[in-house]
Amino acid sequence: MRAELQSISEKILKSIKLLEQRMDISSANHRLEEFNALSESPSFWDNPQKAQKLMQERQFLVDQLEIHKSLKLELEENIELIELAELENETIVLEEAEADLKKLLIVAESKEKEALLDGEMDSNDAFLEINAGAGGTESCDWAAMLARMYVRWAEKRDYKVELISENSGDEAGIKSVSYKIQGRNAYGWLKSESGVHRLVRISPFDSNSKRHTSFSSVWVYPDIDDDIEIEINSADLRIDTYRSSGAGGQHVNTTDSAVRITHQPTGIVVTSSEKSQHQNRDIAMKALKSRLYQLELNKRTAAISDAHESKGDAGWGNQIRSYVLHPYQMVKDLRSNIETSDTQGVLNGDLDNFMASALALNVAGKSRSEANKEN
Repeated sequence: MRAELQSISEKILKSIKLLEQRMDISSANHRLEEFNALSESPSFWDNPQKAQKLMQERQFLVDQLEIHKSLKLELEENIELIELAELENETIVLEEAEADLKKLLIVAESKEKEALLDGEMDSNDAFLEINAGAGGTESCDWAAMLARMYVRWAEKRDYKVELISENSGDEAGIKSVSYKIQGRNAYGWLKSESGVHRLVRISPFDSNSKRHTSFSSVWVYPDIDDDIEIEINSADLRIDTYRSSGAGGQHVNTTDSAVRITHQPTGIVVTSSEKSQHQNRDIAMKALKSRLYQLELNKRTAAISDAHESKGDAGWGNQIRSYVLHPYQMVKDLRSNIETSDTQGVLNGDLDNFMASALALNVAGKSRSEANKEN
């Protein structure tokens, strides 16, 4: 086999082996047998919500096993076909087999990335919050660009995007916005986006066409399951109702039903302004529980130190990613050093490589400084 095809085959095999490790393939079939035994129990559907969750987990395992089996089989078949075509000097068959092998590499690498998502809450829906940093209109416009970027990313994955609250900028853009992103592994993918995002460009709001640097913060929290107990003392809450300041239109409903809940011990503030006052209160309370859960998770794992205290400081020293539109085109992740000159692609939602590289660092247990030394 030619060196190029041998290299592709080895990359596919590497992805398959990493997928096996992440799946714990040696015990996967045993876990499937356990799911099957549970589903056959006469009392299985006594708790429909729990039963449905178990069936979803079972189906996910079935899908993973089928993907693994399919990748191995296709790799073996393609290698055999290529070797036979080379032996028989069948040029057309060889070209077709080569094309299929390259397609298989794309699929294998994609499945390898998905296998990084094995955290306790990775499969859950997510709350995504974006806040403009200091800088007035510039930062508000940047926050709006980030919101569009994440909505585009979610749409490409067929995720459902629900606007929870929006606070428009005084002249343009948004001061803050909060979404609920619904779809399998929404939190698993988005959790790596928490941090400060920096933009460098020629300002469209500066008549002198000067270069400006803007900051906005992104924070992501899991939509926690109802069976997870989060104790909240009502005496710790300040609940305010007010008129939504959104601009109206397709995404914003300007009503008097907006609700803001402040958790006074932590200073966490959540809002909801898209439904009735009763619904807004329920949505805001769920978002608050998710935020408190994430805060406790961060303390337990020490994955993000003092995340809430640093939240308001959207500026130098806290960036996870830099987006430069002038004097050159470059988006660079400051944790993994992954970069691309396709800035428009990124701003249109092409974020998977950045997310996967950050997830891989977390799985490997590497700090930003360690990753930078390797690069």
